[in-house]
Amino acid sequence: MQLAIPLIFAQAGIDEILDNGAATSQSIAGGWDKQWLDLLQNNTSNNLYGALTNIGIFFAVGTLLFFMVQFLRDLLSYEYTRPISALIWPFVVVILLNNSGNGSILSNLTLGVRNFLDTANQQVLVTADADKVYQQALNMSVAEEVAGSLLRPCQSLTGEQQTQCFAKASEKVNILWQKYRDSYGNRNWITRLETKVGNIRYGTGIVSETSFNSLLGSTVQTSIKNFLVSLQYAFQNLIEATMLLVAVLGPIAVGGSLLPVAGKPIFAWLTGFLSIGIAKISFNIIAVLTAAVIVNGPGQDPNVDPDLMWFMIFLGVLAPILSLFVAAAGGFAVFSAISNTASLVRERI
Repeated sequence: MQLAIPLIFAQAGIDEILDNGAATSQSIAGGWDKQWLDLLQNNTSNNLYGALTNIGIFFAVGTLLFFMVQFLRDLLSYEYTRPISALIWPFVVVILLNNSGNGSILSNLTLGVRNFLDTANQQVLVTADADKVYQQALNMSVAEEVAGSLLRPCQSLTGEQQTQCFAKASEKVNILWQKYRDSYGNRNWITRLETKVGNIRYGTGIVSETSFNSLLGSTVQTSIKNFLVSLQYAFQNLIEATMLLVAVLGPIAVGGSLLPVAGKPIFAWLTGFLSIGIAKISFNIIAVLTAAVIVNGPGQDPNVDPDLMWFMIFLGVLAPILSLFVAAAGGFAVFSAISNTASLVRERI
C-alpha cells in the first residue's frame, strides 16, 4: 500500500482536487499489483519472468559441473557427512525453477512474500489511520499555496475589478475549505487559513507583493513544495519498481546457487528483496509519525502559524534517505541470520 498523495496544485477544478489525488494513487497501486501478477503468475512461460527462468536454468546447468567437482572432492575428504548435506541444493534449484506456465514455485513464493510484506505494511498504516493523517498534514503544508494560486491573479487589478476577482477566487477557496472540513472535520488550521484569506479579500487597498507573500506564500515556495511532493511520490514508485526488479531476478540467483561458495546468491537475493520491503515499511512509518506530529501539534493550536516547509523537505529528501539506511541495516541483519542458520543446518545434517 502506498500513502496517497493528492493532486493539490491544480489551478482549476477545486471540487476534484482531493478526489483525483486519491483516484490517481489507487490507480497506480492497482497498476503495480497487476504488473506483479502478469510477470510472476500469469503465463510465466512466455513473458520476461519465463525468459529469466530459462537463463536461471542455464546457469544451474553450467554451475552443476562446479558443484559436482566440489561434491566429489568433499566425498573423498570428508567421507559422507558433508557431501550428503550438500545434495539438498540441486533438489532445491530443480524444484524452484520448475515452470509449469502458470507460475513456478519460486514465482509463487516470491509473490507470497511480497503480499506478506504489503499486508504487514497495511496493518501498520491502518492501525494509525495513516492515510487520512498523512493527507491532512500534507494539505496543511500546501493549503496556503493552493489558496495563493487562486488569489494571486487579483493582485494586479484595482478597484471594482479586484473586488470581483477576490470574490470569485474566494468562492473557489471556500469550496476547498469545505472539502477539507468534510475530510478532516472543523480543524483549527482550516479556520486559521480561512481567516487569512478573509484578511486579503476584505482588506483595504491593493495588497502588496510582500504582504501577500507573508500571508499566503510565494510562487517560488509553491514550485518548491510541488517538487518535494513529486519527490515523495517518485520514491514510493521507485520502491515498487525496485522490489519488482529484484523479484524477477530471482531465477538467476537460484540458478547460481550451485556454485561451491559460502555465500549463496539466493541468500543475497532474498536479503535484497526483504530489504526493499523494509525500506517501504520504514518510509511509511516515518511519514505517518511525522504527519501525526504536525496534525496533533500545530494543527490543533489556533495561535500557531508554522512554516511547514521542513515537513516537505523531510518527507521529500530526508525520509527516503533514512528509510534506505534502516533497510541497509535490516538487510545486513537478515543476511547474517540466514547465513548463520544455513551453516548451522549444514553442520547438523
